[in-house]
Amino acid sequence: MTEQTEREDVQFWFDPLCPWAWITSRWMLEVEKVRPVRTDWRIMSLAYLNLIQHEGQGLNEEYLERMSKAWGPIRVVAAAAQHSGTDILGPLYTAIGTRLHNEGRREDPQVIPEALAEVGLPASLAAAADSDELDQLIKDSHNEAFDQVGIDVGTPVIRIAGNTIFGPVITPAPRGEAAGRLYDGVALVTGTDGFFELKRSRDRKPSFD
Repeated sequence: MTEQTEREDVQFWFDPLCPWAWITSRWMLEVEKVRPVRTDWRIMSLAYLNLIQHEGQGLNEEYLERMSKAWGPIRVVAAAAQHSGTDILGPLYTAIGTRLHNEGRREDPQVIPEALAEVGLPASLAAAADSDELDQLIKDSHNEAFDQVGIDVGTPVIRIAGNTIFGPVITPAPRGEAAGRLYDGVALVTGTDGFFELKRSRDRKPSFD
């Protein structure tokens, strides 16, 4: 693709824990190679979304404990953005996501410290995982997306040319021009007034190849 002087920003909301958002995020990096777009990384919280979706359902202590732990990575990401600016979001997401998903280290406590070190951030930011200081900032970013798509969806959520939508949910991530063709299709349908959904049942697990 010929280098473009102007690229369209595509907003992408992520929580590092979601394997499906991770695959779609890798697709967006492929799209950047073949279409004049730039991914504008935004943060959201799966824990917050799940609690909203199940509000009033009498959640048990085990579930609430899992959701409490799920806040950790995105809190660290938010702290990193506060420390170094939003340009750090993409590199840190890649550093964390590669370890969580490609390397299968979802329960490894060293993932966050290693990821911070990889992108040149201070190890002290890992402490943000246990602090709720930035939770409102995370919720505000989260709500920017979900106020538009509704809460009966999950991740990924993207916004193309001002049109916000859940998806695409794909596995594995298309590469090269195949990634570009999928982007063209997604941009077309999301730009159609009154378009809501295309869906089929998933018949395979996430593939990170």
